[in-house]
Amino acid sequence: MSDVNLKKLIGEALIEIVDAAKGGGKFVPIGLMSSGSELGSEEMALGGRLAQQQYPFIKVVMIGPRVEGFDDLEWIETDDCEADIQNAMEKALKEGRIKGAVALHYPFPLGVATVGMIHAPAKGKPLIISTSTGTSSANRVEAMVLNAIYGVAVAKARGIKKPEVGILNVDGAQMVYRSLRKLAEGGYDITFGSSVRSDGGPILRGNDLIAGSVDVCVTDTLTGNVLVKIFSAYNTGGNYEALGWGYGPSVGEGWGYVVSIISRASGAHVIANAIYFTAEVSLAGLPSLVRGELERARNAGLESILAQLESKGEGGKSRVEPPKPEPTDEEIHGIDVLTIEDAVKTLWASGIYAESAMGCTGPVVKVPSRFLDKAKEVLAEGGYL
Repeated sequence: MSDVNLKKLIGEALIEIVDAAKGGGKFVPIGLMSSGSELGSEEMALGGRLAQQQYPFIKVVMIGPRVEGFDDLEWIETDDCEADIQNAMEKALKEGRIKGAVALHYPFPLGVATVGMIHAPAKGKPLIISTSTGTSSANRVEAMVLNAIYGVAVAKARGIKKPEVGILNVDGAQMVYRSLRKLAEGGYDITFGSSVRSDGGPILRGNDLIAGSVDVCVTDTLTGNVLVKIFSAYNTGGNYEALGWGYGPSVGEGWGYVVSIISRASGAHVIANAIYFTAEVSLAGLPSLVRGELERARNAGLESILAQLESKGEGGKSRVEPPKPEPTDEEIHGIDVLTIEDAVKTLWASGIYAESAMGCTGPVVKVPSRFLDKAKEVLAEGGYL
């Protein structure tokens, strides 16, 4: 997508927002799950009400069992069952009744992740964390390269024309930086930011998260998930997320919906912010922006760069292909974060579809319920449990 088309798309979205706020345009309907929060269903509904009060162009559509006293919100009522709520949400997305959705949980397929956003306390500015749930790729470094591209797309959806990108100093950061530099040399337009530390450069430390020294912080999903949790709840004792925008909207190749994730500990203000974030990027056409960024990256040599990373990461071993994706509704806890990707591949090799994720108590492996017992046996035999 050219800069001219990008400006036009964002301009049309802003016009729609202004018109709706004046009462002369369309409302932007955003779905919100009503059940499953550790803080209770009323907290979810309060978040929906707060979003409508703060952002008059948004119409919140609650999905799930009705909460008394919130008739000012639109409702798609279901039984108090996660599967029923998810099915109703997906139906509303497909039919266009809602433009995006905010969920406590969603079984994204491999290749889809979410881009979160935190409140950088030193400057009071938003900082995009790419990514914070889901899995962009089974190869960790490859995933972080893709996360950089996805983070840029989300930043552009927020109206940042040339977002500054930094890579968090985690395992593989230098490989990610070299890969992104190759992309830049191939013609991909990426702007690297700089650390606030004296030596500068695009490799970020914890200080940079506090300062918000860049627009997009690239990291692996597990680390990103922890960062969002810490920055959301560091002043509340940890059991109530009071700051930020949640774990962000979903992105991925061929993924056409905007489904944003919040935590079961997210409070009303975070829920309201997540609804706004979802409406903002939905209006800007986030799936289309992702397609455009991937196309430009491919034209700059993305495929060959990822192939080189894969060959280095495999260390001469044969590649393990994942089985056909299916919903993962059970979690296996107790696996060390440093071996969790190997654990997932071990399950793949046994014919069990699995995904890595960050649960409420730490890293988890998600598997279909019908494979739960077998998966535990395979992981125990492999020394992961």
